[in-house]
Amino acid sequence: MSHALQRRRALESMRRPDLAFSGENPCDADPMLIRAALHHGAPAGQECPVCASERMLVLNYTFGDQLGQFSGRIKSREELEEMETQFGEFTVRVVEVCPDCRWNLLIETYVLGDGRRRRPPRRQQTVEDIY
Repeated sequence: MSHALQRRRALESMRRPDLAFSGENPCDADPMLIRAALHHGAPAGQECPVCASERMLVLNYTFGDQLGQFSGRIKSREELEEMETQFGEFTVRVVEVCPDCRWNLLIETYVLGDGRRRRPPRRQQTVEDIY
């Protein structure tokens, strides 16, 4: 599902303050989101709609019961293609982020998977468990 209408409305409300935008300020990205975009983001291939920066990045967040402890992680396009045959169903939320003006907005949501029901993977110890 495309979120182009919300994106357009957010941009229009920034240009015209008389329009009320029910969401939060789209130029208030959390510092952790900016860091994630700088380290894991893929180039968006377009400039930022607010500041015209060419450093606009895209993050793919994955969510789903069948992902177990790995739900909520950022994945690349290549990893998503690989996961599509390993999991029955999971949701991908695509977020665009500009590290220069802190623009961030959910731009797309879609479901991937092969449709077969599976149990979540066994819990594995991670660095977060150690500290």
